[in-house]
Amino acid sequence: MPKSKLFTTSILANQELKSIITSMIKRHLQTKLEYLIGNYPAVALLGPRQAGKTTLALAIAEHRNAIYLDLESEQDRAKLTQAELYLSQHEDKLVILDEVQRAPELFKNLRGLIDQGRRKGLRSARFLLLGSASIELLKQSSETLAGRIAYLELPPIHALEVSGSQREHLWTRGGFPDSLLAANAQLSFQWRLDFIRTYLERDIPQLGPRIPAETLRRFWVMLAHNQSELLNASKLAGSLGVDGKTIAKYLDLMVDLLLVRRLQPWHHNTAKRMVKSPKVYVRDSGIVHALLGIHNQENLLSHPVCGGSWEGFIIENILATTPQNTEAYFYRSSGGAECDLILQFPNQKTWAIEVKRSLTPKVEKGFYFACDDVQPDARYVVYSGTETYPLAQDVEAISLDNILFKLKDIDYAIDQ
Repeated sequence: MPKSKLFTTSILANQELKSIITSMIKRHLQTKLEYLIGNYPAVALLGPRQAGKTTLALAIAEHRNAIYLDLESEQDRAKLTQAELYLSQHEDKLVILDEVQRAPELFKNLRGLIDQGRRKGLRSARFLLLGSASIELLKQSSETLAGRIAYLELPPIHALEVSGSQREHLWTRGGFPDSLLAANAQLSFQWRLDFIRTYLERDIPQLGPRIPAETLRRFWVMLAHNQSELLNASKLAGSLGVDGKTIAKYLDLMVDLLLVRRLQPWHHNTAKRMVKSPKVYVRDSGIVHALLGIHNQENLLSHPVCGGSWEGFIIENILATTPQNTEAYFYRSSGGAECDLILQFPNQKTWAIEVKRSLTPKVEKGFYFACDDVQPDARYVVYSGTETYPLAQDVEAISLDNILFKLKDIDYAIDQ
């Protein structure tokens, strides 16, 4: 469905837009986004394409006097030929600018308009910027909108946002709404293949890097094969016939597009010989499975990537619900200490988290060694069951849902 170009609350009576908004999954970030809009002149909502940014923005705008501009539309870009003049005519509205990284020249105009508005008493709810390339957007906005903008990342759908049959499909299909909510497995799989192809053939070339689509596809597939593993740049370089610097460039691009996560090793304990290479995850589990030709859960459970896919799925769900400014790491030392995820919250509390696929998880010595080094405030083993119970001294076995609820409680406490 084409995106609406201009609307106010009254125009939202349009049945097509109402259908989108009423059928969408309630996103847990909506309340936080509304709070930021009410307290900052500009808010940047970042996330990969098709994660639901536009739908969420439309839902918020339904209750506001708002204008929506899609900066991939030539018609909407033409309206901004004299951007300052056009936007100043709508200073009483929330202006939603979608794919704003396509027009980086706008940021200087926004700064002037925000400062003019402040002198008139317009201190909040001026601009909502939607972007799908984090570093490009942050680079532009941080230079010109410092002190005037708040940032929020919208990931694909996570476990607390779905229930019932949707929950059963979340790991296999991933969290992109169109994939998760597809009528059947084949349609979901085809949507993900089309998503991958569109990124390779259209979106990435539009951002500037001239990388052959087939080369980047092979790189993406290699990352999926090595899901949750340490980055071995020399091995990847040898397989692609390029050098290490080129691999770093490819990886930077995928991270900037919010398609790949580079999880850095814990670096606070310098007395140990630590692993220095990051772990790399394709962020959406459904995209991992599409890249590897895995159509359904039965195929997945017999595939070598199953464990790595599950670990990445759990970690992405956890990071989607952590408080803002939480730092995330993994821990691994040459002496055998290992922990899948270390969370350091803004209040300086630290959690150590291990991920297990088993219904009867066991704690390995490496996790205890890691906890001895890190000295976390809480120790959890996230497993595929539903209960929470003591697994060992100071270690709890916990379900995905329960650890996400704990994270929401921490988020609320920090916000207070």
